[in-house]
Amino acid sequence: MWLVPENGKVKDGRARPKTAFSALNGSPPLGISFPNSFSPRWRMRFAAFFLDGAARAYRHRPTFSKLILVFAASGGGLVAYADARAEAAAESPGVAPKKKVVVLGTGWAGTTFVKNIDSSLYDVQVISPRNYFAFTPLLPSVTCGTVEPRSIVEPIRKIITKKGGEIKFWEAECFKIDPENKKVYCRSDIGTNLEGNGEFLVDYDYLVIAVGARANTFNTPGVVEHCHFLKEVEDAQKIRRSVMDCFERATLPDLDEEERKRTLHFVIVGGGPTGVEFAAELHDFVSEDLAKLYPTIQDLVKITVVEHGEHILTMFDKRISKFAEEKFQRDGIELKTGFKVVKVSDKTITMENALHGESSVPYGMAVWSTGIGTRPVILDFMKQIGQGNRRALATDEWLRVRECENVCAIGDCATMSQRKVMEDIMEIFRFADKDNSGTLTVKEIQDVLEDICIRYPQVELYLKNKQMSDIVDLIKASKGDVKKEALELNIEEFKNALANVDSLVKNLPATAQVVAAQQGNYLARCFNRMKDSEEKPEGPQRITKMGRHRFLPFRYKHFGQFAPLGGEQTAAQLPGDWISIGHSTQWLWYSIYASKQVSWRTRALVISDWTRRFIFGRDSSRI
Repeated sequence: MWLVPENGKVKDGRARPKTAFSALNGSPPLGISFPNSFSPRWRMRFAAFFLDGAARAYRHRPTFSKLILVFAASGGGLVAYADARAEAAAESPGVAPKKKVVVLGTGWAGTTFVKNIDSSLYDVQVISPRNYFAFTPLLPSVTCGTVEPRSIVEPIRKIITKKGGEIKFWEAECFKIDPENKKVYCRSDIGTNLEGNGEFLVDYDYLVIAVGARANTFNTPGVVEHCHFLKEVEDAQKIRRSVMDCFERATLPDLDEEERKRTLHFVIVGGGPTGVEFAAELHDFVSEDLAKLYPTIQDLVKITVVEHGEHILTMFDKRISKFAEEKFQRDGIELKTGFKVVKVSDKTITMENALHGESSVPYGMAVWSTGIGTRPVILDFMKQIGQGNRRALATDEWLRVRECENVCAIGDCATMSQRKVMEDIMEIFRFADKDNSGTLTVKEIQDVLEDICIRYPQVELYLKNKQMSDIVDLIKASKGDVKKEALELNIEEFKNALANVDSLVKNLPATAQVVAAQQGNYLARCFNRMKDSEEKPEGPQRITKMGRHRFLPFRYKHFGQFAPLGGEQTAAQLPGDWISIGHSTQWLWYSIYASKQVSWRTRALVISDWTRRFIFGRDSSRI
């Protein structure tokens, strides 16, 4: 950028640069004229202010590849010339272009990754069919008007803007992944390309798959056509409208008693956290709010929870499961455990039980909440990479998709498969046997114990479970009571000592938002430290190869889980086998969920909705 006086010389006497507007005859294409009353000093000050603003505009709007700005001051003519080539600057000689990281999905895993990755190190591009992040734990509250939909969503572009705007976002759905050519095929429903089909290609250097999962119908006939799901904000809004439709229809004058009962029979299929929480929310909505608005039909309402297993909330402690079942019975919520739904029609649900056989139940509205299934794009991708017989993408402990270069998967679309000790027992033995004697001493085992426990966390879990202080106690238990210094193991004895360790390999909890968020945070940290870790790896020693792993493997940290049960009561299972149930736990649930909102805006909206509900009740409109 140049400031040039009218005499054509810059301050040091050099000739003015030859540009398209270096010689001014009259007014330039873009110019500002000052009154003659403006002194040269004020003209220079205004020019400096204007040019400084223009420079900031260039820096913050790199999409302008070419821009010429001409500024003229009559009586002291000034010319400013700028040619902002952002792409050329980004790829100037000697500066390596940024690696492109493509993120698929804006759920818990994808959004947490985007929030934490250092976008100055990578060209980050986000692709998702929804342009917002949804706080899914509060979806059951949206179904009954306890919380409004707008209160649990945050526009993804706001999250991107807070990082400086260096991240690109496209509202589209990925329908095919090509790992061989490092491309993803996408389709937008809101716009079209030249061919008119809205499809486009995006190439990548690194791919982060965080597309989540869909509802699992187990191919049960009629489920897709007649049942509601509860995975997205749109699902919660549909359920809310459907509940009100049922009540309004039940008040119509031409219905008989049986038809009113059928219309007001709400069936929830699935006794997991989502199904139980929705049943509890619906019961509170009916008893506390709708009973006052529809007094003539309140006694006809029936809520039923159908669970294939013998108990609800089986992923929680048995004490919580028992308390939930007893509370539902007191509240009049019918539990049908041990029943499997085999067919759904527009008016009846058919289920079967080992004792009672097959039976059909009339219903007015049904919500299907039986777990998660794999999305079609992931099923197709798994077939390409030899994982076609799995139900989710298999990743290693570093969240990298197995047998697939530079592709990571996080959240519900993937499952982390922990390597088992017995799969690598020979390599572990050779790794510990530093003197190649064919036997292991206590010192040799203890020298590598830390690396083994990091690589195979089930070893440490097994020792804690058996109340053993270290692996020496484990070996002594397998060999009998011998002195520590006399311990020496061959390969078969080593195998025998560790034979049962893999029994404590644990899968991560499914559909756990905390797990997905921790994975997104962990993966972003790995990307941020990618370059430093090549020189200073921080992971454990490699068992089957030389050197160290660049990063520590991902480890899920359990902070507890909640199950709202209605009536201002919540059950919590916290670390250390601590079980808390009651009204005080409900307030703990309120405070934690409010603090976990992604912005102060959504936090304020959620608290406002809860306050409104306590004062005025839930919103019973369809809107």
